[in-house]
Order: sequence, then structure tokens, then C-alpha cells
Amino acid sequence: MAKRRKVSARPAAKKRVKAKRAKWSQEVLKTSNALDLESGVFTRPTSRQVALSLKRSADHSHRRKSEPFRSAMSMLNFHINRSGRQLSAERRRVLTGARDELRRLYHRD
Repeated sequence: MAKRRKVSARPAAKKRVKAKRAKWSQEVLKTSNALDLESGVFTRPTSRQVALSLKRSADHSHRRKSEPFRSAMSMLNFHINRSGRQLSAERRRVLTGARDELRRLYHRD
């Protein structure tokens, strides 16, 4: 009689190899049809500077599909949401403040 091989309940885990390419969200920020962003817009030190840069980009862009306020707010929210846990508390505070500042700049209080 042949011996039975012991079969584990779980299959062997496959190792995941991380590719050395840019994340899709990073690509969206660089090549988005919504806005032509100034370089380093999300690294500006104050909420007002971030908001003013987004407003400038949204107002001057000819490729956006909706109104400037909506495009700027959408890009800001996209960046905040995709950054996730990698954002420090200070950076998140500045970017969240930029939302309020954008609303003020576009008279959307």
C-alpha cells in the first residue's frame, strides 16, 4: 500500500514582488487632463499657498471638463485620499485647510 502525502490546509503563500514603477495615482497627478499643476503644489508650506496655486492652475487650464472650482477641489481631494497614511498630521492639516481656503477664494462659503 502506498503512503499518503500530508496535504496542508493552506496553499503555499506566493511572494509578491513590487515593481519599480510609479504608482497610478502619481501618474494621474502628473498627466491629468483636469489641470496643469505647478510643480510641488502639494508641498507648499501653507494652506493659502496650496489653494492659490490650485486656483491659478484651474483658472488657466483649457483642458478641464468642469468649472475651475470643481477641478481644483477634485485634484486636492484626490491627492489627500490617495496619500492615505503616508501623510503626516501636519501635512494633512495644511491640505485640509487648503480645502477651506479654496472655498473662500471661489466665494463658496
